[in-house]
Amino acid sequence: MFSGIITGIGKVVSAEVTTGDMCAIIDAGSLTMDDVKIGDSICVNGVCLTVTGLSGTCFTTDISAETLSCTTFAELLDGMPVNLEKALRVTDRLHGHIVTGHVDGTGSIVSMIADARSVRYEIAIPANLQRYVCKKGSICIDGVSLTVNEITVAGVSVNIIPHTLTQTRFATYHPGTRVNLEVDIIARYLERLEPGQQ
Repeated sequence: MFSGIITGIGKVVSAEVTTGDMCAIIDAGSLTMDDVKIGDSICVNGVCLTVTGLSGTCFTTDISAETLSCTTFAELLDGMPVNLEKALRVTDRLHGHIVTGHVDGTGSIVSMIADARSVRYEIAIPANLQRYVCKKGSICIDGVSLTVNEITVAGVSVNIIPHTLTQTRFATYHPGTRVNLEVDIIARYLERLEPGQQ
């Protein structure tokens, strides 16, 4: 479980596809690793991954074929920056919203427009996920907990404040960049309720 508050920007050291899945080595960069052990979860660009190896500031993780099929991880390149967040502890403050790290699909950046000191990003969302977002609701984009400002024809618009621009990989995005999406978990569970129970 995560909060969607990015605590470090790492870098892909290597991403090797082997027999249909991937083994990746990620340099945690500014994320402290002194309390991380093998078997722990780290959220990488919004995807919950298990640490399978540790070496200095780097960790190794396996990425399944399923994860490759529904995230942007098939596009990982050596040197690419990644958003990182360690799993929540029970005593942590929940600053963002409840994020599972289970990606629902991918979207893409449509436009970026200066909006006072922040930047307004319009993000295209697949039609099958649009029903799970609402104005002023929460959405997780590449692991970042964000408030939906508006529902647009293509998907949503969100404002990225200067702090978030410097602490995440949002500053590297451009129109066409694909991003991992996780809709609010409450919206997902509401859909599973039987008719008449809502």
